[in-house]
Amino acid sequence: MKRLVVVLALVLAAALGPATAPAPARAQLRRDHQAPPGPRPHSVTITEFGAVGDGRTLNTVPFQNAVFYVRSFADKGGAQLYVPRGRWLTGSFNLTSHLTLYLEEGAVIVGAKDSSQWLIVEPLPSYGQGLDLPGPRHQSLISGYNLTDVVITGNNGVIDGQGLVWWQWLRSHELNHSRPNLLEFLYSEDIVISNLTFLNSPAWSIHPVYCSNVKVHNVTIKTSLDAPLTDGIVPDSCSNLCIEDSTISVSHEAISLKSGWDRYGISFGRPTSDIRISRVDLLSSSGAALAFGSEMSGGISDIHVNHLRIHDSSKGISFKTSPGRGGYIEDVVISEVQMENVHVGIEFTGNCSTHPDDSFDPSDLPAIDHVTMKNMAGTNISVAGVLSGIEGAPFTAICLSNLNFSMAAGSGPSSWSCSDVSGYSEAVFPEPCTELRDPSSSSSVCYSLASYSAIETA
Repeated sequence: MKRLVVVLALVLAAALGPATAPAPARAQLRRDHQAPPGPRPHSVTITEFGAVGDGRTLNTVPFQNAVFYVRSFADKGGAQLYVPRGRWLTGSFNLTSHLTLYLEEGAVIVGAKDSSQWLIVEPLPSYGQGLDLPGPRHQSLISGYNLTDVVITGNNGVIDGQGLVWWQWLRSHELNHSRPNLLEFLYSEDIVISNLTFLNSPAWSIHPVYCSNVKVHNVTIKTSLDAPLTDGIVPDSCSNLCIEDSTISVSHEAISLKSGWDRYGISFGRPTSDIRISRVDLLSSSGAALAFGSEMSGGISDIHVNHLRIHDSSKGISFKTSPGRGGYIEDVVISEVQMENVHVGIEFTGNCSTHPDDSFDPSDLPAIDHVTMKNMAGTNISVAGVLSGIEGAPFTAICLSNLNFSMAAGSGPSSWSCSDVSGYSEAVFPEPCTELRDPSSSSSVCYSLASYSAIETA
């Protein structure tokens, strides 16, 4: 009761005017990926706000009230919102700055099956529409907007979106608005997501968009392998982001780097850059384990990926774009990859032709340049690579070094297919296309074959 009285007092204070106390200096998460903030000086438990963890009681208002209450500690070092063991049913709710959301072992935040419990918000400005339909979209189960210094962690607690009903609505064309994600941050910085399991997202599981200084560490993400268009982690127009030591098993794309869609992404103009991905286990039943695009109109660059295990997937690594996208994908280095039971190991395509509307300009041609893949081994691979660029705008400086794919039985003699691409290869088996065997390119084009070795082994 005391907490509820304080909440009411804070509501009145908010109505009278904003707080004027200065925010504390924020801890920065820079490229050295320093440790997240230590324990918060204040802590509350979700049950203090009337929440009931029986899996049946709707707890949207308790979560909203709890977050509103901990805002009062922003100038006092922040606070932790503790979620104990139980099944905590809720609709969508927002977070606040200087907050740690901590899920204890056995704690499950469960998304309501009633779509009315998921708020309706405007589409992202770099997309112009929702994921599935024109117009507004459902807000993610847990969201943060214009926040700093937020930690979502626990003792392997679970966030479960109960996505089956959403997948059924999508298949039967019964959606009124685009599906929600599980966790989404917009225009935020200094974010840590760790030690949690994400299950059954209606759409994407973790979606940082227009964010910087983000670390995703030691998470497990799973959806049904026949769920439609469910992605794992989607860094979108973000910078200085790290994904490491995680396991992702989804239907569509396990990790997908994006930066906006056609003219909306071009106009918004915020690239995805300075991304580090390391030590992750990826499975994508119908898409690519690691994907770039196809929505990449704001540009994607300075991407370093190493120590991947990709298995039982339709595609291993995919670069996707289309005329009308604009933008670029450049300065990408992927190394130390193990693939097992993958249909297409490497894909480049310039004909991923979906568009948000008919107002795209087909003369906005994207560029893919300076992509290096090295030290990769695969077993039971059906097709080593399908590389298809854009006529008149070929993909350039695609560099392959020390790749060895053991082909699946009956895969046929043609392991590679190439058009409108150019680059260089060395120590690649099966032997790649002639377009990737330009002997004059090794030093002038494939600058990254040697120059990043020290970085990746450091």
